[in-house]
Amino acid sequence: MNAPVNASVNGPVNASPGIPADPPGGRKAVAVWGIGVAVYFVAVIFRTSLGVAGLDAADRFHVNASALASFSLLQLLVYAGMQIPVGLMVDRLGTKKVLTLGAVLFTVGQLGFALSPSYGTALAARALLGCGDAMTFISVLRLGTRWFPARRGPLMAQLAGLVGMAGNLVSTLVLAPVLHGVGWTAAFAGSAAAGLVVLVPLVLFLRDHPEGYGPAPRTAGASGGFVRRQIRESWAEPGTRLGLWVHFTTQFPAMVFLLLWGMPFLVEAQGLSRTTAGGLLTLVVASNMALGLVYGQIVGRRRSARIPLALGTIGLTALLWAAVLGYPGDRVPMWLLVALCLVLGGCGPASMIGFDFARPANPAERQGTASGITNMGGFIASMTTLLSVGILLDATGDNYRIAFSTVFVLEAVGVLSILRLRPLALARERERGARATVPGPATPRPGPSSTTADGAPTGSRRTA
Repeated sequence: MNAPVNASVNGPVNASPGIPADPPGGRKAVAVWGIGVAVYFVAVIFRTSLGVAGLDAADRFHVNASALASFSLLQLLVYAGMQIPVGLMVDRLGTKKVLTLGAVLFTVGQLGFALSPSYGTALAARALLGCGDAMTFISVLRLGTRWFPARRGPLMAQLAGLVGMAGNLVSTLVLAPVLHGVGWTAAFAGSAAAGLVVLVPLVLFLRDHPEGYGPAPRTAGASGGFVRRQIRESWAEPGTRLGLWVHFTTQFPAMVFLLLWGMPFLVEAQGLSRTTAGGLLTLVVASNMALGLVYGQIVGRRRSARIPLALGTIGLTALLWAAVLGYPGDRVPMWLLVALCLVLGGCGPASMIGFDFARPANPAERQGTASGITNMGGFIASMTTLLSVGILLDATGDNYRIAFSTVFVLEAVGVLSILRLRPLALARERERGARATVPGPATPRPGPSSTTADGAPTGSRRTA
Protein backbone atom coordinates (compact mmCIF):
# COMPACT_ATOMS: atom_id res chain seq x y z
CA MET A 1 0.00 0.00 0.00
CA ASN A 2 1.23 3.48 -0.77
CA ALA A 3 2.78 5.34 2.16
CA PRO A 4 1.15 8.59 3.28
CA VAL A 5 2.64 11.76 1.87
CA ASN A 6 2.87 14.38 4.61
CA ALA A 7 -0.43 13.23 6.01
CA SER A 8 -1.86 12.45 9.38
CA VAL A 9 -4.06 9.43 10.04
CA ASN A 10 -6.73 9.26 7.33
CA GLY A 11 -4.91 12.10 5.53
CA PRO A 12 -4.18 12.16 1.82
CA VAL A 13 -1.79 9.80 0.14
CA ASN A 14 -0.66 9.44 -3.44
CA ALA A 15 -2.61 7.38 -5.87
CA SER A 16 0.63 6.91 -7.73
CA PRO A 17 3.99 8.67 -7.55
CA GLY A 18 3.66 12.37 -8.31
CA ILE A 19 -0.15 12.48 -8.15
CA PRO A 20 -1.25 14.06 -4.85
CA ALA A 21 -4.74 13.75 -3.48
CA ASP A 22 -6.98 16.76 -4.01
CA PRO A 23 -7.67 19.19 -1.16
CA PRO A 24 -11.19 18.84 0.21
CA GLY A 25 -12.63 22.33 -0.40
CA GLY A 26 -15.68 23.15 1.71
CA ARG A 27 -16.73 26.08 3.87
CA LYS A 28 -13.45 26.41 5.71
CA ALA A 29 -11.63 26.59 2.40
CA VAL A 30 -13.99 29.35 1.23
CA ALA A 31 -13.41 31.29 4.46
CA VAL A 32 -9.62 31.08 4.27
CA TRP A 33 -9.58 31.84 0.55
CA GLY A 34 -11.94 34.75 1.20
CA ILE A 35 -9.40 36.36 3.54
CA GLY A 36 -6.74 36.17 0.85
CA VAL A 37 -9.10 37.55 -1.78
CA ALA A 38 -10.02 40.45 0.52
CA VAL A 39 -6.34 41.40 0.68
CA TYR A 40 -6.15 41.26 -3.12
CA PHE A 41 -9.35 43.35 -3.34
CA VAL A 42 -7.77 46.15 -1.33
CA ALA A 43 -4.52 45.90 -3.31
CA VAL A 44 -6.45 46.43 -6.56
CA ILE A 45 -8.23 49.48 -5.11
CA PHE A 46 -4.85 51.00 -4.31
CA ARG A 47 -3.33 49.93 -7.65
CA THR A 48 -6.12 51.45 -9.75
CA SER A 49 -6.68 54.56 -7.63
CA LEU A 50 -4.42 56.56 -9.92
CA GLY A 51 -6.67 55.72 -12.88
CA VAL A 52 -9.39 58.03 -11.57
CA ALA A 53 -6.88 60.59 -10.28
CA GLY A 54 -4.62 60.92 -13.31
CA LEU A 55 -5.68 64.45 -14.22
CA ASP A 56 -5.59 65.50 -10.54
CA ALA A 57 -2.08 64.04 -10.20
CA ALA A 58 -0.90 65.99 -13.26
CA ASP A 59 -2.17 69.22 -11.68
CA ARG A 60 -0.90 68.41 -8.19
CA PHE A 61 2.66 67.56 -9.25
CA HIS A 62 2.80 69.80 -12.35
CA VAL A 63 3.84 67.05 -14.79
CA ASN A 64 3.22 66.27 -18.47
CA ALA A 65 1.86 63.06 -20.02
CA SER A 66 5.17 61.19 -20.01
CA ALA A 67 5.86 62.02 -16.38
CA LEU A 68 2.30 61.09 -15.45
CA ALA A 69 2.75 57.73 -17.17
CA SER A 70 5.86 57.20 -15.03
CA PHE A 71 3.64 56.73 -11.95
CA SER A 72 1.91 53.71 -13.41
CA LEU A 73 5.01 52.60 -15.30
CA LEU A 74 7.16 52.45 -12.18
CA GLN A 75 4.41 50.74 -10.22
CA LEU A 76 4.01 48.10 -12.92
CA LEU A 77 7.78 47.79 -13.38
CA VAL A 78 8.13 46.92 -9.71
CA TYR A 79 5.11 44.63 -9.92
CA ALA A 80 6.39 42.73 -12.95
CA GLY A 81 9.94 42.57 -11.63
CA MET A 82 8.69 41.09 -8.37
CA GLN A 83 6.62 38.29 -9.92
CA ILE A 84 9.30 35.59 -10.04
CA PRO A 85 10.80 36.55 -6.65
CA VAL A 86 7.32 36.52 -5.13
CA GLY A 87 6.54 33.16 -6.71
CA LEU A 88 9.72 31.76 -5.22
CA MET A 89 8.86 33.30 -1.83
CA VAL A 90 5.41 31.74 -1.88
CA ASP A 91 6.85 28.33 -2.74
CA ARG A 92 9.52 28.64 -0.04
CA LEU A 93 7.91 30.64 2.79
CA GLY A 94 4.21 29.97 2.34
CA THR A 95 1.23 32.13 1.50
CA LYS A 96 0.55 33.75 4.87
CA LYS A 97 3.98 35.31 5.34
CA VAL A 98 4.08 36.70 1.81
CA LEU A 99 0.53 38.09 1.95
CA THR A 100 1.19 39.73 5.30
CA LEU A 101 4.31 41.46 4.03
CA GLY A 102 2.44 42.55 0.90
CA ALA A 103 -0.43 44.07 2.89
CA VAL A 104 1.98 46.07 5.05
CA LEU A 105 3.88 47.38 2.04
CA PHE A 106 0.91 48.43 -0.09
CA THR A 107 -0.75 50.12 2.89
CA VAL A 108 2.38 52.15 3.64
CA GLY A 109 2.70 52.97 -0.06
CA GLN A 110 -0.87 54.26 -0.32
CA LEU A 111 -0.43 56.38 2.79
CA GLY A 112 2.87 57.73 1.48
CA PHE A 113 1.22 58.65 -1.83
CA ALA A 114 -1.43 60.61 0.07
CA LEU A 115 1.17 62.62 1.99
CA SER A 116 3.78 63.05 -0.76
CA PRO A 117 4.77 66.71 -1.15
CA SER A 118 6.63 66.24 -4.44
CA TYR A 119 6.73 64.18 -7.62
CA GLY A 120 9.80 62.24 -6.47
CA THR A 121 8.36 61.12 -3.15
CA ALA A 122 5.09 60.22 -4.86
CA LEU A 123 7.02 58.01 -7.29
CA ALA A 124 8.73 56.26 -4.39
CA ALA A 125 5.36 55.67 -2.70
CA ARG A 126 3.89 54.12 -5.86
CA ALA A 127 6.94 51.85 -6.16
CA LEU A 128 6.40 50.64 -2.59
CA LEU A 129 2.72 50.11 -3.34
CA GLY A 130 3.61 48.11 -6.45
CA CYS A 131 5.95 45.93 -4.40
CA GLY A 132 3.21 45.04 -1.91
CA ASP A 133 0.61 44.63 -4.64
CA ALA A 134 2.90 42.15 -6.41
CA MET A 135 2.67 39.78 -3.45
CA THR A 136 -1.10 39.40 -3.47
CA PHE A 137 -2.42 37.73 -6.60
CA ILE A 138 0.07 34.85 -6.80
CA SER A 139 -0.59 34.19 -3.11
CA VAL A 140 -4.34 34.02 -3.76
CA LEU A 141 -3.80 31.62 -6.67
CA ARG A 142 -1.67 29.46 -4.38
CA LEU A 143 -4.44 29.44 -1.75
CA GLY A 144 -6.85 28.23 -4.42
CA THR A 145 -4.66 25.31 -5.44
CA ARG A 146 -3.94 24.37 -1.81
CA TRP A 147 -7.52 24.51 -0.52
CA PHE A 148 -9.73 23.45 -3.47
CA PRO A 149 -9.87 20.43 -5.80
CA ALA A 150 -8.01 20.80 -9.09
CA ARG A 151 -11.23 20.75 -11.11
CA ARG A 152 -12.19 24.02 -9.37
CA GLY A 153 -8.93 25.72 -10.39
CA PRO A 154 -10.18 27.70 -13.42
CA LEU A 155 -13.30 28.90 -11.61
CA MET A 156 -11.42 29.93 -8.45
CA ALA A 157 -8.88 31.86 -10.52
CA GLN A 158 -11.65 33.67 -12.40
CA LEU A 159 -13.47 34.43 -9.14
CA ALA A 160 -10.28 35.93 -7.73
CA GLY A 161 -9.96 38.08 -10.83
CA LEU A 162 -13.62 39.07 -10.49
CA VAL A 163 -13.09 40.25 -6.92
CA GLY A 164 -10.07 42.20 -8.11
CA MET A 165 -12.21 43.95 -10.68
CA ALA A 166 -14.67 44.75 -7.92
CA GLY A 167 -11.80 46.64 -6.31
CA ASN A 168 -11.40 48.53 -9.57
CA LEU A 169 -15.11 49.33 -9.41
CA VAL A 170 -14.67 50.78 -5.93
CA SER A 171 -11.92 53.05 -7.25
CA THR A 172 -14.19 54.30 -10.00
CA LEU A 173 -17.46 54.67 -8.09
CA VAL A 174 -16.24 55.55 -4.58
CA LEU A 175 -12.75 56.98 -4.65
CA ALA A 176 -13.34 59.33 -7.59
CA PRO A 177 -16.21 61.31 -5.99
CA VAL A 178 -14.49 61.22 -2.58
CA LEU A 179 -11.33 62.62 -4.17
CA HIS A 180 -13.21 65.52 -5.69
CA GLY A 181 -15.17 66.05 -2.49
CA VAL A 182 -12.58 65.98 0.30
CA GLY A 183 -9.34 66.47 -1.60
CA TRP A 184 -6.22 64.49 -2.41
CA THR A 185 -4.69 63.90 1.03
CA ALA A 186 -7.90 62.98 2.85
CA ALA A 187 -9.09 60.64 0.08
CA PHE A 188 -5.88 58.65 -0.29
CA ALA A 189 -5.02 58.60 3.42
CA GLY A 190 -8.55 57.49 4.27
CA SER A 191 -8.42 54.68 1.74
CA ALA A 192 -5.16 53.43 3.29
CA ALA A 193 -7.17 52.38 6.36
CA ALA A 194 -8.60 49.51 4.31
CA GLY A 195 -5.17 47.92 4.37
CA LEU A 196 -5.25 47.75 8.16
CA VAL A 197 -8.76 46.29 8.09
CA VAL A 198 -7.72 43.26 6.01
CA LEU A 199 -4.42 42.81 7.82
CA VAL A 200 -6.11 41.75 11.10
CA PRO A 201 -7.96 38.62 9.85
CA LEU A 202 -4.99 37.78 7.65
CA VAL A 203 -2.66 37.56 10.64
CA LEU A 204 -5.18 35.84 12.93
CA PHE A 205 -6.98 33.31 10.75
CA LEU A 206 -5.30 32.59 7.41
CA ARG A 207 -3.64 29.19 6.98
CA ASP A 208 -1.49 28.06 4.07
CA HIS A 209 -3.24 24.72 3.53
CA PRO A 210 -5.72 22.30 5.18
CA GLU A 211 -4.35 20.06 7.89
CA GLY A 212 -2.73 17.01 6.35
CA TYR A 213 -2.46 18.53 2.87
CA GLY A 214 0.82 20.40 3.22
CA PRO A 215 3.69 20.10 0.76
CA ALA A 216 6.08 17.20 1.14
CA PRO A 217 9.07 18.06 3.35
CA ARG A 218 12.28 18.92 1.52
CA THR A 219 15.15 16.50 1.67
CA ALA A 220 18.44 17.54 3.20
CA GLY A 221 19.97 18.65 -0.08
CA ALA A 222 16.84 20.20 -1.55
CA SER A 223 17.70 23.78 -0.56
CA GLY A 224 20.81 23.95 -2.71
CA GLY A 225 20.13 25.83 -5.96
CA PHE A 226 16.44 26.22 -5.07
CA VAL A 227 15.92 29.50 -6.93
CA ARG A 228 17.78 28.44 -10.05
CA ARG A 229 16.07 25.05 -10.14
CA GLN A 230 12.55 26.43 -9.64
CA ILE A 231 12.92 28.99 -12.42
CA ARG A 232 14.65 26.60 -14.83
CA GLU A 233 12.13 23.79 -14.39
CA SER A 234 9.12 26.11 -14.55
CA TRP A 235 10.37 27.84 -17.70
CA ALA A 236 11.21 24.51 -19.34
CA GLU A 237 7.51 23.67 -19.40
CA PRO A 238 5.84 24.86 -22.65
CA GLY A 239 2.62 25.37 -20.69
CA THR A 240 4.32 28.00 -18.51
CA ARG A 241 5.59 29.90 -21.54
CA LEU A 242 2.25 29.63 -23.31
CA GLY A 243 0.55 30.94 -20.18
CA LEU A 244 2.89 33.93 -20.14
CA TRP A 245 2.10 34.85 -23.75
CA VAL A 246 -1.65 34.40 -23.31
CA HIS A 247 -1.49 36.71 -20.30
CA PHE A 248 0.77 39.14 -22.19
CA THR A 249 -1.56 39.46 -25.16
CA THR A 250 -4.94 39.55 -23.46
CA GLN A 251 -4.53 41.65 -20.34
CA PHE A 252 -2.84 44.89 -21.35
CA PRO A 253 -5.50 46.66 -23.52
CA ALA A 254 -7.94 46.88 -20.62
CA MET A 255 -5.29 47.51 -17.97
CA VAL A 256 -3.80 50.47 -19.84
CA PHE A 257 -7.30 51.89 -20.36
CA LEU A 258 -8.35 51.48 -16.73
CA LEU A 259 -5.05 52.18 -15.02
CA LEU A 260 -4.23 55.52 -16.64
CA TRP A 261 -5.13 56.47 -20.21
CA GLY A 262 -8.86 55.72 -20.38
CA MET A 263 -9.99 58.79 -18.48
CA PRO A 264 -7.76 61.31 -20.37
CA PHE A 265 -8.75 59.73 -23.72
CA LEU A 266 -12.46 59.96 -23.00
CA VAL A 267 -12.31 63.48 -21.51
CA GLU A 268 -9.67 65.20 -23.65
CA ALA A 269 -9.99 63.38 -26.98
CA GLN A 270 -13.69 62.55 -26.93
CA GLY A 271 -14.97 65.61 -25.07
CA LEU A 272 -16.94 63.66 -22.47
CA SER A 273 -17.55 64.86 -18.95
CA ARG A 274 -15.70 63.15 -16.12
CA THR A 275 -18.97 61.65 -14.94
CA THR A 276 -19.72 60.09 -18.32
CA ALA A 277 -16.12 58.92 -18.70
CA GLY A 278 -16.27 57.37 -15.24
CA GLY A 279 -19.44 55.55 -16.26
CA LEU A 280 -17.67 54.04 -19.26
CA LEU A 281 -14.76 52.91 -17.08
CA THR A 282 -17.31 51.35 -14.76
CA LEU A 283 -18.81 49.55 -17.74
CA VAL A 284 -15.43 47.93 -18.46
CA VAL A 285 -15.29 46.67 -14.89
CA ALA A 286 -18.89 45.44 -14.89
CA SER A 287 -18.33 43.62 -18.18
CA ASN A 288 -15.19 42.05 -16.75
CA MET A 289 -17.02 40.77 -13.70
CA ALA A 290 -19.85 39.27 -15.74
CA LEU A 291 -17.57 37.65 -18.30
CA GLY A 292 -15.25 36.31 -15.60
CA LEU A 293 -17.94 33.94 -14.37
CA VAL A 294 -18.75 32.85 -17.93
CA TYR A 295 -15.11 32.23 -18.88
CA GLY A 296 -14.46 30.32 -15.66
CA GLN A 297 -17.40 27.98 -16.23
CA ILE A 298 -16.50 27.38 -19.88
CA VAL A 299 -12.84 26.63 -19.21
CA GLY A 300 -13.66 24.47 -16.18
CA ARG A 301 -15.94 22.28 -18.30
CA ARG A 302 -14.16 22.36 -21.67
CA ARG A 303 -10.39 22.62 -21.59
CA SER A 304 -10.35 22.75 -25.38
CA ALA A 305 -12.05 26.17 -25.23
CA ARG A 306 -8.99 27.91 -23.74
CA ILE A 307 -7.20 28.88 -26.96
CA PRO A 308 -10.39 29.83 -28.89
CA LEU A 309 -11.51 32.03 -26.00
CA ALA A 310 -8.13 33.75 -25.72
CA LEU A 311 -7.67 34.33 -29.47
CA GLY A 312 -11.30 35.36 -29.90
CA THR A 313 -10.95 38.00 -27.19
CA ILE A 314 -7.72 39.30 -28.73
CA GLY A 315 -9.27 39.52 -32.20
CA LEU A 316 -12.43 41.25 -31.00
CA THR A 317 -10.40 43.74 -28.95
CA ALA A 318 -8.24 44.59 -31.96
CA LEU A 319 -11.35 44.99 -34.14
CA LEU A 320 -13.05 47.42 -31.73
CA TRP A 321 -9.88 49.48 -31.20
CA ALA A 322 -9.45 49.70 -34.97
CA ALA A 323 -13.04 50.91 -35.33
CA VAL A 324 -12.60 53.56 -32.62
CA LEU A 325 -9.21 54.83 -33.76
CA GLY A 326 -10.16 54.72 -37.45
CA TYR A 327 -13.52 56.47 -37.06
CA PRO A 328 -13.58 59.33 -39.59
CA GLY A 329 -15.10 61.99 -37.33
CA ASP A 330 -13.45 63.94 -34.53
CA ARG A 331 -15.73 62.35 -31.94
CA VAL A 332 -16.46 58.64 -31.78
CA PRO A 333 -20.20 57.93 -31.31
CA MET A 334 -21.25 56.78 -27.87
CA TRP A 335 -22.50 53.39 -29.07
CA LEU A 336 -19.03 52.56 -30.39
CA LEU A 337 -17.35 53.63 -27.14
CA VAL A 338 -19.82 51.48 -25.22
CA ALA A 339 -19.02 48.51 -27.49
CA LEU A 340 -15.29 49.06 -26.92
CA CYS A 341 -15.73 49.10 -23.15
CA LEU A 342 -17.85 45.94 -23.20
CA VAL A 343 -15.19 44.12 -25.22
CA LEU A 344 -12.36 45.41 -23.03
CA GLY A 345 -14.19 43.77 -20.15
CA GLY A 346 -13.26 40.39 -21.62
CA CYS A 347 -9.52 41.08 -21.45
CA GLY A 348 -9.18 40.32 -17.74
CA PRO A 349 -11.03 36.96 -17.84
CA ALA A 350 -9.10 35.99 -20.98
CA SER A 351 -5.80 36.74 -19.25
CA MET A 352 -6.70 34.29 -16.48
CA ILE A 353 -6.63 31.51 -19.09
CA GLY A 354 -2.85 31.87 -19.04
CA PHE A 355 -2.79 30.38 -15.53
CA ASP A 356 -4.89 27.46 -16.79
CA PHE A 357 -1.96 26.50 -19.02
CA ALA A 358 0.75 27.05 -16.39
CA ARG A 359 -1.09 25.32 -13.51
CA PRO A 360 -1.37 21.77 -14.96
CA ALA A 361 2.14 22.01 -16.42
CA ASN A 362 3.78 22.31 -12.99
CA PRO A 363 3.63 20.31 -9.73
CA ALA A 364 2.35 21.86 -6.52
CA GLU A 365 5.81 22.83 -5.27
CA ARG A 366 6.35 25.02 -8.38
CA GLN A 367 2.93 26.64 -8.60
CA GLY A 368 4.06 29.96 -7.14
CA THR A 369 7.05 30.28 -9.43
CA ALA A 370 5.10 29.25 -12.54
CA SER A 371 2.29 31.67 -11.69
CA GLY A 372 4.83 34.45 -11.21
CA ILE A 373 6.32 33.83 -14.65
CA THR A 374 2.86 33.80 -16.22
CA ASN A 375 1.74 36.93 -14.40
CA MET A 376 4.74 38.87 -15.68
CA GLY A 377 3.38 38.70 -19.22
CA GLY A 378 0.46 41.09 -19.01
CA PHE A 379 2.31 43.56 -16.83
CA ILE A 380 5.30 43.72 -19.18
CA ALA A 381 2.89 44.44 -22.03
CA SER A 382 1.06 47.02 -19.91
CA MET A 383 4.29 48.81 -18.97
CA THR A 384 5.41 48.93 -22.58
CA THR A 385 2.08 50.34 -23.74
CA LEU A 386 1.75 52.85 -20.89
CA LEU A 387 5.15 54.32 -21.69
CA SER A 388 4.67 54.22 -25.45
CA VAL A 389 1.32 56.01 -25.26
CA GLY A 390 2.75 58.74 -23.01
CA ILE A 391 5.78 59.32 -25.26
CA LEU A 392 3.67 59.37 -28.42
CA LEU A 393 1.14 61.78 -26.90
CA ASP A 394 3.92 64.24 -26.09
CA ALA A 395 5.55 63.75 -29.49
CA THR A 396 2.35 64.15 -31.54
CA GLY A 397 0.59 66.90 -29.61
CA ASP A 398 -1.87 64.57 -27.86
CA ASN A 399 -2.85 62.54 -30.92
CA TYR A 400 -4.55 59.57 -29.28
CA ARG A 401 -5.13 57.78 -32.59
CA ILE A 402 -1.41 57.40 -33.14
CA ALA A 403 -0.59 56.79 -29.48
CA PHE A 404 -3.10 53.96 -29.01
CA SER A 405 -1.98 52.22 -32.22
CA THR A 406 0.78 50.58 -30.17
CA VAL A 407 -1.92 48.14 -29.00
CA PHE A 408 -1.85 46.39 -32.38
CA VAL A 409 1.91 45.88 -32.35
CA LEU A 410 1.95 44.06 -29.02
CA GLU A 411 -1.11 42.00 -29.93
CA ALA A 412 0.57 40.81 -33.13
CA VAL A 413 3.71 39.76 -31.24
CA GLY A 414 1.65 37.91 -28.66
CA VAL A 415 -0.57 36.06 -31.14
CA LEU A 416 2.44 34.78 -33.07
CA SER A 417 3.98 33.48 -29.83
CA ILE A 418 0.73 31.78 -28.77
CA LEU A 419 0.40 30.01 -32.11
CA ARG A 420 4.03 28.89 -31.95
CA LEU A 421 3.80 27.38 -28.43
CA ARG A 422 0.28 25.97 -28.55
CA PRO A 423 0.98 22.57 -30.22
CA LEU A 424 3.86 21.65 -27.92
CA ALA A 425 2.11 22.78 -24.73
CA LEU A 426 -1.08 20.86 -25.49
CA ALA A 427 0.89 17.75 -26.48
CA ARG A 428 2.69 17.83 -23.13
CA GLU A 429 -0.64 18.19 -21.31
CA ARG A 430 -2.01 15.12 -23.06
CA GLU A 431 1.11 13.12 -22.21
CA ARG A 432 0.90 14.15 -18.56
CA GLY A 433 -2.79 13.28 -18.44
CA ALA A 434 -2.10 9.85 -19.90
CA ARG A 435 0.62 9.18 -17.32
CA ALA A 436 -1.64 10.33 -14.50
CA THR A 437 -4.23 7.67 -15.33
CA VAL A 438 -1.70 4.83 -15.03
CA PRO A 439 -2.22 3.18 -11.59
CA GLY A 440 0.61 3.13 -9.09
CA PRO A 441 2.17 0.04 -7.54
CA ALA A 442 -0.72 -0.29 -5.10
CA THR A 443 -4.38 0.51 -5.63
CA PRO A 444 -6.37 1.11 -2.44
CA ARG A 445 -10.06 1.78 -2.76
CA PRO A 446 -10.87 5.08 -4.51
CA GLY A 447 -11.47 8.20 -2.48
CA PRO A 448 -12.48 11.70 -3.58
CA SER A 449 -11.89 12.35 -7.27
CA SER A 450 -9.04 14.47 -8.58
CA THR A 451 -8.40 15.70 -12.10
CA THR A 452 -5.60 15.43 -14.57
CA ALA A 453 -4.13 18.27 -16.57
CA ASP A 454 -6.89 17.76 -19.15
CA GLY A 455 -9.64 17.84 -16.52
CA ALA A 456 -10.30 14.08 -16.58
CA PRO A 457 -10.95 12.40 -13.21
CA THR A 458 -8.29 10.27 -11.57
CA GLY A 459 -8.62 8.25 -8.39
CA SER A 460 -6.98 9.88 -5.39
CA ARG A 461 -6.76 7.60 -2.37
CA ARG A 462 -6.92 7.76 1.38
CA THR A 463 -5.87 5.20 3.93
CA ALA A 464 -8.67 2.95 5.09
